[in-house]
Amino acid sequence: MSEDYYEVLGVSREADEAEIKKAYRRLAHKHHPDKKGGDVEKFKEINEAYQTLSDKDKRSQYDQFGHSTPGGENPGGFSGFQDMNNGGGFEFNFGEGGFGDVFGDLFSNFKEKGFGAEKGADVGVDVEILFKEMADGATKEIKIYKGVVCDKCQGSGAESGSKFKKCDQCGGTGQVQTERRTILGSFAQTSVCDQCGGKGEIPEKKCSKCSGEGKVKEDIKIEITIPAGIKDGQTISMEGKGEPGERGNLAGDLYVTVHVKPDPQFERRGDDVWYNAKIPFSIATLGGRIEILTLSGKIKMKIPVGTQNGKVFKLKGEGIKRLHGYGRGDEMVKIAVNIPRRLNRKQRRAVKELAENGL
Repeated sequence: MSEDYYEVLGVSREADEAEIKKAYRRLAHKHHPDKKGGDVEKFKEINEAYQTLSDKDKRSQYDQFGHSTPGGENPGGFSGFQDMNNGGGFEFNFGEGGFGDVFGDLFSNFKEKGFGAEKGADVGVDVEILFKEMADGATKEIKIYKGVVCDKCQGSGAESGSKFKKCDQCGGTGQVQTERRTILGSFAQTSVCDQCGGKGEIPEKKCSKCSGEGKVKEDIKIEITIPAGIKDGQTISMEGKGEPGERGNLAGDLYVTVHVKPDPQFERRGDDVWYNAKIPFSIATLGGRIEILTLSGKIKMKIPVGTQNGKVFKLKGEGIKRLHGYGRGDEMVKIAVNIPRRLNRKQRRAVKELAENGL
């Protein structure tokens, strides 16, 4: 990928982590291959850009070197460089017990464990919940159309009884190397073999159900636990619930963006809820008890004598459960005194008597 990562996500080079994440979610949702009009290649570009810019160290390297850095297009693929002017090379000797042994151990296990193999794609969905579900927490079941591990080959990609053979593209290593020439020299880059998915071997006969991919598309139901106190627009991540990787590689993650449906009775302010209570002029003047609504149901609340319009009462512990914390917020009841627009003769006479007494 040669396009500027910032341009791919549509953000400035001064964008903070929150801006980058917001841009990624919007674009990934728009271009996801499972959506009508989705674009696989564009989705890959967006993911690649986000993987670099969301990582502090990778972003710093990219800002300094661009795509030529080991942390640019393919982090971890750097193996040395050659002088472009005279063709000479720099040889790295890490000595016994150094990086040579580390890389030796890593790549000796590459074929067996699929190290370096790409995970499956992440999936993003939206879910709407009620205000009360936000306040107390909820469990929701969603239905999405996505890839699942093929039940015929159990994700191996091989037809039943078929053996595996060494991948002819990577020679069984699970990785391929390419050389890039830049102003800093020639860089050898290592990437996952796209034919075997990093496994180093391929089936002699592909599974007839999934055509060797190890996965198929199906409508599936997923249960999501939504924590109490979650904010509107906040995203829940579910590890391993995204698209499965090819031929048994690790699955991607599922990102669920939660939207809270506004409530006509309540307004959220932090962990507190605000409720407007209209009371008659007589109760505001003489005092009494009124019925108000809370998240847990209706209760009776005492109104003191002479309560003024706009007075706020606090009902402790009747608010929203604190996200990743203990207890609840409070309910703030704001009083609105209902002044009658029309009075009959008796009522008008009573008000005049109050006025004559300075009330």
